[in-house]
Amino acid sequence: MGLDEIRRRISAAETASGRAVGEVTLIAVSKVQPPDRVEAVLDAGQRVFGENYVQEAAGKWPGWRERFAGIELHMIGPLQTNKLKPALELFDAIHTLDRPSLATKLARQVQVRGACPQLFVQVNTGAEPQKAGILPDEADAFIAQCRALDLAISGLMCIPPEDRDPVPHFRDLRDIAARNGLAGLSMGMSADFETAIAEGATHVRIGSAIFGARDYR
Repeated sequence: MGLDEIRRRISAAETASGRAVGEVTLIAVSKVQPPDRVEAVLDAGQRVFGENYVQEAAGKWPGWRERFAGIELHMIGPLQTNKLKPALELFDAIHTLDRPSLATKLARQVQVRGACPQLFVQVNTGAEPQKAGILPDEADAFIAQCRALDLAISGLMCIPPEDRDPVPHFRDLRDIAARNGLAGLSMGMSADFETAIAEGATHVRIGSAIFGARDYR
């Protein structure tokens, strides 16, 4: 499909839902993608990227940041507490704040650094046991706990169950955000980003539709 087509479809979805063109941030998910594909997207002007693994991101993004100005890197995979320090050095945003122990350690590191990335609380809207994330009925209390730790929460993130209509999950996330005064909604991927935009997404995370299928070999 490619970057240009995804940009066109995002703009069309923004217009169709009565939103301003450019209101939604495209996060190009570059995990496990070959360097030549990522560089082609960088050459085309994309500057916001998502990575799932701290070690992989640390191995490739410092070099690209020297060559391309204005890169913004988003952590969209599970964050282990033992990778927290390098993650804070690498990432401008973390979308996977998903448990009290991580919030406590993150707050401690942020105090030491005197700087904090954008933070999104991951909500497990489908209550799927195999997925990370705060359960919806515990989200309000967790957001309050994060704020009590002086963590500035920018928004919420979800990954709806693959085999279900994503709309109720997007709406649940939007409702939790609204009652907690949060503007950011990180929701929507390659298969459902237009639906997510119609439901209020501020960030969409798109990988294979931009770069092509991943090869994990």
